[in-house]
Amino acid sequence: MKGGEFTRLDPDELLPLPDSSELFMLPDRYPVGFGGEEIVTLDRDPYSKTKKECFAVAAFIPPGYTLTHNTAYEERSSAAMLPLFAYAACVLYKGKFHVAAIHVDRSARHDDRLMDPAEIKKNIGLFHRRFPKNRLIGHLENCATVNGCANAKNFFLERFEAPVPVSPVCNAQCQGCISFQPQDRIPSTQKRIQFTPTPEEIAEIALAHIEKVPDPIVSFGQGCEGEPSLAADTIEKAIRLIRARTTKGSLNMNTNASRPRAVARLFDAGLNTLRVSTNSVREPYYSLYYQPRGYSLKELCESIELAKEAGGFVSLNYLSMPGFTDTEDESCALIDFIARYPIDMIQWRNLNYDPLHYFRDLKIEPGSRRILGMKEVIEKIRKKFPHLRMGYFNPRPSIL
Repeated sequence: MKGGEFTRLDPDELLPLPDSSELFMLPDRYPVGFGGEEIVTLDRDPYSKTKKECFAVAAFIPPGYTLTHNTAYEERSSAAMLPLFAYAACVLYKGKFHVAAIHVDRSARHDDRLMDPAEIKKNIGLFHRRFPKNRLIGHLENCATVNGCANAKNFFLERFEAPVPVSPVCNAQCQGCISFQPQDRIPSTQKRIQFTPTPEEIAEIALAHIEKVPDPIVSFGQGCEGEPSLAADTIEKAIRLIRARTTKGSLNMNTNASRPRAVARLFDAGLNTLRVSTNSVREPYYSLYYQPRGYSLKELCESIELAKEAGGFVSLNYLSMPGFTDTEDESCALIDFIARYPIDMIQWRNLNYDPLHYFRDLKIEPGSRRILGMKEVIEKIRKKFPHLRMGYFNPRPSIL
């Protein structure tokens, strides 16, 4: 399914179900398939003697894979909004589960098989003893052990990218925000940080990571917080403390890029890279999803310009949804955007959101757009901009 439209999957579009994937049953949603040439909705299990009710199944695939199709289903009238995950089409093919996805990043940094829970638990204790007064340790412990955050796990495993949440507030109300949702809507998937850490707390854990880890990244702006640029004063002081001690590693900010002047200040202090999040490069769809307060897509573009002027590396955190991201009009708009704002990388990340609700939020009717396909769009962008990096994760400092 793409944007509410059903399509037959080609075997060439399938990958074996990746390790660390999860399979979800979708309540109040009937599976849709082809019976010959006809589209068929199954409300009862045809293999059950009692004809018991059946439900659609989707796969939640790990980071590094970008899904190309959502699972096909038909909602019952009583269907509640789906939780904040991405719902990949999942099929049984040649005796094994397969998904409709593209492997866009080979990094194993979020592979659960390489994250030993016992070692994480042991290291959490060591960090608490080493930094007994640092509130970020307790917050990241919750992220690692309760929310299953891979970056938090990696922090305690002393490798890859260290997450540094800083802001309890935000100036957007994203439809799919994973740390804040209105009470009458859907649950957020993780608890937002409740305090603003001091520059000293930030520098303490950042330096511990940088000094220990080869090719380290320290990132402000995480799923468990609001917009980090709203805490720019704190981040700027922390960066200056860090850079007074070391020039090693990459200091990154994941942001909605709503405050261009704050971005410029942070690069002046020593920020190296910027990852800018968007679901679209077109204002109407951007605003319908992000619901920005006090800024617009214009400020996002200005932040990119200032970051590039400062010599920064800029990634577009492109929140992708099949049936929208891979339409002809959105891909043409993206090409125009890259030509005007020469970003360095696109991170083709899956938008964790109910697929049908997304199109309702964006006020797009099924069948109203020409769909090219995710593979086709990524290849089109690759050919148009051969210098542009494609992936899923923030790049290591050694390859910048």
